Parts: sequence; structure tokens; C-alpha cells
Amino acid sequence: MRGIGRVLGTPSYASAMYSAPYDGELAEKALARYAKAKIGLLGTAGISYALIERLRNGALSGATFVDASDLVDQIKCIKSDEEIALIRKTAAMQDLAMQQTMAAIRPGMRDIEVTALAEQIGHAHGSEQGLFLAASGKLGTPAFFGNRHVQNRVIQEGDSFTLLIENNGPGGYYCEIGRTCVLGKAPQQMKDEFELILAAQRNTLALVRPGADCKEIWESHNAFMRAHKRPEENRVYFHGQGYDMVERPLVRFDEPMKLAARMNLAMHPAFVNDSVYAWYCDNFLINADGQVEHLHRTPQRIVELG
Repeated sequence: MRGIGRVLGTPSYASAMYSAPYDGELAEKALARYAKAKIGLLGTAGISYALIERLRNGALSGATFVDASDLVDQIKCIKSDEEIALIRKTAAMQDLAMQQTMAAIRPGMRDIEVTALAEQIGHAHGSEQGLFLAASGKLGTPAFFGNRHVQNRVIQEGDSFTLLIENNGPGGYYCEIGRTCVLGKAPQQMKDEFELILAAQRNTLALVRPGADCKEIWESHNAFMRAHKRPEENRVYFHGQGYDMVERPLVRFDEPMKLAARMNLAMHPAFVNDSVYAWYCDNFLINADGQVEHLHRTPQRIVELG
């Protein structure tokens, strides 16, 4: 555990209620010398209630606890040269996985067989974990991807297939790439919808620079969608990535953090209607000089397998 000076471990499990105090007991031991100090907490949304209760009411009840997440977020979202090199490897790994997986899709395969192949390719090139979302469907219906419990459909000739590869690479850094293929020829209407969402991505990229305001980018994107009579965005279509799959800044109305050089950002504008799920997903790096680099090399087009 590089950079870690001391590790305290115990076999505690959320499913074993009697072990709930164990982590708090270790925290008290580790922080005994700071029993009257100010102690910063990170990622409070992911800390167990049992641990917080022990910290506040046990041997450390005299300490002052503060949420230090914003302080650390400002540091972690700016990537070092070493981190950027690892992020580039993740993007290259995902390009390879997308290329090889799309080439292997055949009628008769189930959706989950395709995602299993993408996952295996990632594991073979240094990935440890991630999400692999997919969906197939008849042309003229939206192939809106889902998780593994809904990946049981058998792919047919002429179907469209949507694949999101959202895994980490060597060193544990995340990127994500998403593309759609057609087992045949894509109709012009489908191509037009995908060209529109690609234009939406370019509209956002034109605003990406150090110091850019996330709320302004969000509002510009939704103005673009309204102008083209498409649904406004109500999720997170553009966000940071690093050790966390979703990391700040979140480019939306409530993010106070500004964009900065050396941020790794994933962008996936999308919309769904009765006939198509139109989207692209790619990673972009704001380089030290403020220029935006497209990290994935996979062409932004519908892959026709006919």
C-alpha cells in the first residue's frame, strides 16, 4: 500500500451487525493522540453510521469533526504526470476492448456474452473492476443499455447494440467509452440523430477550458438540446474521473468547482425517444496548456457490422 504508513484491519462486515463497532474501535486507537484535535472526514456519504456514531460518542467525543471532502477534492481532481500516463493507458485499453468486442459480435450471442468479452479483454490488460452495460434491440426501437440482470436478450441480424465500457486500468484510474453498432446497415434517420448528439458534445467542448463554470456549461448544453427540440439533460452528462468512476467536478447546475488544467473528464451526452437511443461516451483531458485532448481514439460513428 504505497504511501500508507500504518494499516489497521479487522474482519467487520455490514451483514454481521455485531461487528459494527470494530472499525470504530480501530479508529479510536489510530487517532488516540488527536482526541482533542480537529479531525477531517472524507467521503462522508460512504462512511458507515456505526463508525461516525462511535467517533462522535466514544473516546474521540472531545474532538471536532469537519467534512474535509471539498479540500481534498480540489487536490485529487488535478492529475499529476504519473496519473495522466496511467489514464492514457486506461483509455487505450478501452479502445482495444471496444474494437475487439465490436468485431466479435454475432447473431445468436446474448448481450451478456458481449459484455463478458469486454470485461475479459480489460482484465487481460490490467483492469480490475468496472461496469459493462449493454443492450440490443430491433432497429426502430431504443437500445437503452442496462446492467447484467437485463442482458439476456439474444442478438439478431439487423439489430442495434449499445455498449458502455466503464472500467479502470493499470493503477486503478477510470475512463469510459460508449459506442453503438448495427448488425447490418444503419438507417439515415439513426445516423442523423447520432450526428446531432455529436454536435451537442462539440458544443460542450467549445466551452471547456481552465476556469470554466460548470453551471454555464450545463445551461449551454440544455439550451442546445431545446433549440434542436430534444429532451433537456437531467442527469450528469459530463464529469471528472480518477480513482472514482464519478469524480468531481460534476458539470451541472449545482457544482461550485471550476474546470482546471490536468482534469480527466468523461462526457456522454444522450437522449432517448421511441426509435433510438443516441449517445457517445468519451474521455477528454484538459492539458497543462489549457488545450483539450480527446483521449479515446475509437472513431465517433455508428459501427456497421453488415
